[in-house]
Amino acid sequence: MKRHKETQSRYRVTGCCCAALMFFQDLSGAHSSVEPATPQAGRIANLWWVMFYVSVAVLALVTAALIYAVFRRRSAREQTAPVDLSPNTNRERKATRAAAVALAVTIAILFVLLGLSFTTGRAVSFLSNESPLEIKAVGHRWWWEFQYVDPVPSRGFITANELRLPQGRQIVLTLTSNDVIHSFWAPNLMGKKDLIPGQESRLIFRPEKQGVFRGQCAEFCGFQHAQMGFLVLVESDGDFSDWYNHESQQAVQPSNDSEKRGRQVFLSSTCVMCHTIGGTPANSNIGPPLTHLASRTSIAAATLTNSRENLAKWVTDSQKIKPGNRMPPNVLGPENLDDLLNYLTSLK
Repeated sequence: MKRHKETQSRYRVTGCCCAALMFFQDLSGAHSSVEPATPQAGRIANLWWVMFYVSVAVLALVTAALIYAVFRRRSAREQTAPVDLSPNTNRERKATRAAAVALAVTIAILFVLLGLSFTTGRAVSFLSNESPLEIKAVGHRWWWEFQYVDPVPSRGFITANELRLPQGRQIVLTLTSNDVIHSFWAPNLMGKKDLIPGQESRLIFRPEKQGVFRGQCAEFCGFQHAQMGFLVLVESDGDFSDWYNHESQQAVQPSNDSEKRGRQVFLSSTCVMCHTIGGTPANSNIGPPLTHLASRTSIAAATLTNSRENLAKWVTDSQKIKPGNRMPPNVLGPENLDDLLNYLTSLK
């Protein structure tokens, strides 16, 4: 019996240790507030850790007091002595002092956290004098539109669901929505900010760590809210310049007969009513632009990897993947579908 209890105790301790390890392991990654890639996210992470440690300390003290109250045993004399209900001035005075000290400490901690939150908020909103990269993010149900603003209008362009940024350069991200309230949240880069229809807000940050980070809509916006994600790719300045110059160009021309037939399938179907392909008559902005579709790493708002197989599934019946989205099923014959896929996968 004793050995069984010892075994149960070991299992409980092991379980608690594993749970704690999994908790701290899940804090890191491409969608984490405590693995910052910008100075602004670093300030937010520092505030988070302060609040975390304070909360752990308070929890430990309260738990210890509860355990003491539950397991404290009265002495044999106290158990046999008659209950004395007369006022005990000294005991009441000590209890009052203890409660006053606890209240004062609580208020002091709250004011310290309030001050830290205020200074963090001011720090992450600071705009330096350097020339920033200006991008406009527009939320749609359920995808993201990123407009790269250039002093030369012909070099500006629009992409979807993937935000590419140069390392070490200040970014000014203007936010708005095309339909309902959304919320831009890429915790490795910055805190979340709401996108409100008819209004503009902005985020200012400077990415200093290269990598791929995940963002997510953090405001419930409908049926496919959970699958309204996006990717942030932070690159070296040289790689970003190459990508930027390429994205500002029109779509590549078909290089063979199959791709030519695929372009014709696209232009003669309902696809042309919602999408844009630069250099073609397709010029609608209802859905994501497809000018350089093949250069993206994901499709369907970071729901699927950008592969030929996934693209075929999405084109023929996107409702099976994201029910409720605005793209209707497309009934295409095998040859037309193959030609269309050849054309779309050539748009790099």
